[in-house]
Amino acid sequence: MMSRGVEPVSSPLTTHVLDTASGSPAWSFCLCLSRLEVHGQQWTELGKSYTDPEGRCPGLLPPGHMKAGTYKLFFDTEGYWRKRGQESFYPYVEVVFTITNETHKVHVPLLLSPWSYTTYRGS
Repeated sequence: MMSRGVEPVSSPLTTHVLDTASGSPAWSFCLCLSRLEVHGQQWTELGKSYTDPEGRCPGLLPPGHMKAGTYKLFFDTEGYWRKRGQESFYPYVEVVFTITNETHKVHVPLLLSPWSYTTYRGS
């Protein structure tokens, strides 16, 4: 439990999922973060998490754990839409991106509807 006056430690990698069909944050959205290991070219899962009521995923990657390399965010779009009684054209979305400087913060938002999605490098 956090005491009053103490700010939570900020993750160097963040995401924000917005449900563009409803115009609201996508809360309780399951996602996984993986990193591509140079030796063997295998994906290593770094963690699984869910978005909060604001559509954000705090603590996705703890401070000090980001290093240069290729990462992947896996978004379970089918599970999200199924919970809302909606079919989804995309069963999942994988966003693969490269981090070249581990001292910079990286924000990777996902804008989503049952029939489309878009992403970009945020700030």
